[in-house]
Amino acid sequence: MSVLIIAEIGSVHDGSLGNALKLVEAAAECGVDAVKFQTHIPEAETIPDAPAPPYFKGEPRFEYFQRTGFTLQQWRQIKDHCDEHGVMFLSSPFSDEAVDLLEEINMTHYKIPSGEVTNLPMLDKIGRLQKPVFLSSGMNSWQELDTAVETIRIHHNQLVVLQCTSEYPCPYDKVGLNILDEMRARYKCEVGLSDHTLTTYAVFAAVTLGATVIEKHFTFSRKMYGSDAKHSLEPSEMTDLVQGIRAIEQMLANPVNKNDLAPYHHMKDIFQKSLVAAQTIPAGTFLDEKLIAIKKPGTGIPAAHLKEILGKKTLRDIPKDTLLSLDDLSD
Repeated sequence: MSVLIIAEIGSVHDGSLGNALKLVEAAAECGVDAVKFQTHIPEAETIPDAPAPPYFKGEPRFEYFQRTGFTLQQWRQIKDHCDEHGVMFLSSPFSDEAVDLLEEINMTHYKIPSGEVTNLPMLDKIGRLQKPVFLSSGMNSWQELDTAVETIRIHHNQLVVLQCTSEYPCPYDKVGLNILDEMRARYKCEVGLSDHTLTTYAVFAAVTLGATVIEKHFTFSRKMYGSDAKHSLEPSEMTDLVQGIRAIEQMLANPVNKNDLAPYHHMKDIFQKSLVAAQTIPAGTFLDEKLIAIKKPGTGIPAAHLKEILGKKTLRDIPKDTLLSLDDLSD
């Protein structure tokens, strides 16, 4: 199964429909499988004076969501643009009303952000839609995740649980790659990584450990305004991430048999070594180590067989630097 690569656009478009559409195009050019936005309806999601996260104090949260939100028609245009460019459209809902909006444009999969994992009424609403769910785990305990998984699975939805650390940026020592195996064993499902580090290293490690879904923030430039741009990959970096994952997939899908030496016969002849006459050896000489050198190529008696020919007698004169042959020796 190919790893599903999600470019998290979030709100990095800063409320510009043009930016959103161009970000979809840029992500598609990088080779990702899906792009993900965030659907915020502030009146349904938050009280006006709710605090902002520590990593973004640029403007009040309520006003930011109002300013950067899209209308139903604009969301439909973004979804259609994703379809035209061959990438899956995703957007994380942050309220029941956001779920209703996304249903209006027929979103096929749901990504639950970690802040909504304990919003069990919304999880139940999404579960009833019978669509595949990606469940993030960032700020949640095992007990909270257990309840969320149970709430979704009651409705027999396809589920992938994503390891995530809710720090921006996330340091390497808090990525939690060990959680992947724990999640896989605990929930008997596919697992993935929603990565907030500033590089691609954690993603490559996660894929090697069996992650089948990868989510990574994406932007035109880390200099863009907003809460996520400075923690995102730029297009050249996202392209490298996609190419790296596809390369790792090939490596994992093609195990190597170390006992299959057929591809190396020619190389072994060139680079391995044989037993060679260290000097001209007259016929009738009993061989000792002083008379034998170990040199390339590997087309003669292998160097590993040195002890087996010590004490044998030469049947003919053997010039210096001649490969020894068993036909020229006797016991």
